[in-house]
Amino acid sequence: MGRFVARRLVQSVILVFAVMTLSFFLIRLTPGGPDAALMQNPRLSPETIQRMRERFGLNDPLPIQYLKWLRSVVELDFGRSYAYQVPVITIIAERAWPTFQLSALSYAFGLLGVPLGVYAASKRGRLPDTVVRVMTVVGTSVPTWWLALSLIVFMSGAINWFPNGQGDGTLGSWLKHVTMPAILLGLGGLITFTRFVRSEVLEVLGQDYVRTARAKGLPEPDVQRWHIMRNALIPVVTLLGSLLPALISGSVITETIFNWPGMGRLFIEAASTRDYPLLLGMLLIGTVLTIIGTLLADIGYGLVDPRVRYT
Repeated sequence: MGRFVARRLVQSVILVFAVMTLSFFLIRLTPGGPDAALMQNPRLSPETIQRMRERFGLNDPLPIQYLKWLRSVVELDFGRSYAYQVPVITIIAERAWPTFQLSALSYAFGLLGVPLGVYAASKRGRLPDTVVRVMTVVGTSVPTWWLALSLIVFMSGAINWFPNGQGDGTLGSWLKHVTMPAILLGLGGLITFTRFVRSEVLEVLGQDYVRTARAKGLPEPDVQRWHIMRNALIPVVTLLGSLLPALISGSVITETIFNWPGMGRLFIEAASTRDYPLLLGMLLIGTVLTIIGTLLADIGYGLVDPRVRYT
């Protein structure tokens, strides 16, 4: 296990380096730049913009800019935001907490798909199973952005049950504002878990060891717990790790639609203003979290399934 984790950590460092190097050059070579955003501000003269370019190092050759950025990242210095004029890590720290709240609730909502899938499998071919399958198909077919806009029009505009934004800081206001975006952000996870768990449970139900356990006269709750659930839920561990990056990427759209002040909306703002340090800082954090989620899933899979051996 120790050698496996050490090898995966080395591979992860190399992967982060490759992804961020590619991201750096793609962002810098994209048409437009901070100049285009700064020139839209009528209060900034050409001389001021030129001084800002010198200050941010934008006049240096691209390889020099890359080496300077790489050295600062190694020193855990992500630079200063062009738009906010403060260290990038300060802005990300302010926006990370709202995104964590939203992602945690979405994660919890998505995990409801596990018991829902078990319930549907236990009622195979009956009305509850049909309802669950129809609802998962409908949920998969409807675009999330369209559903979000429809809910905003009805729930926020018409009846004002779930307004947009972050609220006034009280618990009741926070729940009103976070419930709808959390449900929509976790909807994909809920559908994935429901369909996956239902399929796994149905497959395990047809295994010989389940029939043998029942033929030996074991109580049905013990058969369900030790022979069906334990084996059916092992593959779910792999989905737990993949859900984390999915929530992070999905928060970009959800937070923008619902005006939630998290990192997703901050990413859109940084992209529109060509705020290179802020963009790269958030991409680096997203990449690291994605790799951590995958690594935890690999480790967890070996812990719950004794057949898996780490070499």
